[in-house]
Amino acid sequence: MTLRDCRDNAVSTPTRQALAHYDRAVDLLHSYFLDPVAEINKALALDPDFVMGHCFKGTLMAVATEKSVEPGLRQAVEAAESLSAKANDRELAHVAALRAWLNGRFDRAVDLWGRILLQCPRDSLALQAAHLGDFYLGQSSLLRDRVARVLPFWDEQVPGFGYVLGMHAFGLEETQLYVRAEETGRRALALNPRDPWAVHAVAHVMEMQGRTADGIAWLTSRAADWSVENMFAFHNWWHLALYHLDRGDIDRVLALYDSKVRPSPSAVALEMLDASSLLWRLHLRQVDVGQRWRELADKWAGMAEDGYYAFNDLHAMMSFVATGRGEDQRRLIRTLETRAAMADCNAMMCREVGLPLARAIAAFGRSDYRLAADLLLEIKHRAHLFGGSHAQRDVLSLTLIEAALRAGEGTLGRAMAAERTDLKPASPFNWQLARRAARLCGDSAGERQAGERLAALGRAA
Repeated sequence: MTLRDCRDNAVSTPTRQALAHYDRAVDLLHSYFLDPVAEINKALALDPDFVMGHCFKGTLMAVATEKSVEPGLRQAVEAAESLSAKANDRELAHVAALRAWLNGRFDRAVDLWGRILLQCPRDSLALQAAHLGDFYLGQSSLLRDRVARVLPFWDEQVPGFGYVLGMHAFGLEETQLYVRAEETGRRALALNPRDPWAVHAVAHVMEMQGRTADGIAWLTSRAADWSVENMFAFHNWWHLALYHLDRGDIDRVLALYDSKVRPSPSAVALEMLDASSLLWRLHLRQVDVGQRWRELADKWAGMAEDGYYAFNDLHAMMSFVATGRGEDQRRLIRTLETRAAMADCNAMMCREVGLPLARAIAAFGRSDYRLAADLLLEIKHRAHLFGGSHAQRDVLSLTLIEAALRAGEGTLGRAMAAERTDLKPASPFNWQLARRAARLCGDSAGERQAGERLAALGRAA
């Protein structure tokens, strides 16, 4: 008799207890709670030939987006491939997706996970892998649409339905459908309050709408559900820090950085991304952050030649610029130049976005603000090609405006500030930028208007 997982997908293992551990591991992955690796190891201890067990481990390695885990990914792929004769078609498709990822074809891997969902719409491992892959590739519409394709096959009777709604909420947010995104995220949390991704989706809505008070209340009131023993907690803490940064509460931002965003000197790239991004925002405001940059730059230096994922490299460059590490900057740019000439997915990301952005950040660091602004303006419309969310890529717009203002390019600064205030009129910092730009242009009326908006927001707070 063929066994089926808790979402009715056929699996090749004959061991019910191994399958139970697999189902538990998948649930932990969806919720980001600890420890999915320990759980899947229990499954593999019971059945070393469990193909989906090896695929699960490989998927965990793939979505880490860093070269250091590549040996573990390779081991999982080769173990699964050795069992191909025992695997069903769905499992073989998972193996093929992981092999594509291992070969640097991130785009092909994500496409294969998506094709699994056409035949097996309740394969939530494939769904999460594709969802995260779409995020890493900057495929905003697919963040929404890929989940929408499977929704008719899910309901409250299917285990994990809330997680699917949480993914859909994030896709809706990334395509600017903010009302629907918030409604869907809240519905997901009504089914399962301990879903950090759904919490995160609503936090994104509030960030993009400039609802700082709502965002602070949202995350802090629910912290017990998403912040304890959770692998994703650092990112939601990052979002909380962004709300406080928009209000100019620098002391609170640094306290969150030290205690929540970067409480230990981890070498995990996903954690280092948020740390670098937050410190760079403070760097743009000329805030002295002490020795915090040095520790990060030391960690990034070990990855500066791996050329694995251009989004990581941008954040490494921020740390090298902030610490004045010229040789590391040059080393990273040489790596990006080499990767840009290759033919895999990251080569495209390096060529189209990563390399010119690294050059822009380096130019900013040597006070060549005009060049930095020119490069950032040229790339702005295609920056999504190397992944991340709108909130994460917003650091590029902030750097562009700051570069323009420091270069004396008031017209450009004013235009970019106007873009920001139109999108987030409730953001105090946006109006501060607008006031600076208007002053630089000699636009007294614009400066006065921006000041009045700032004052009104202060009274409302």
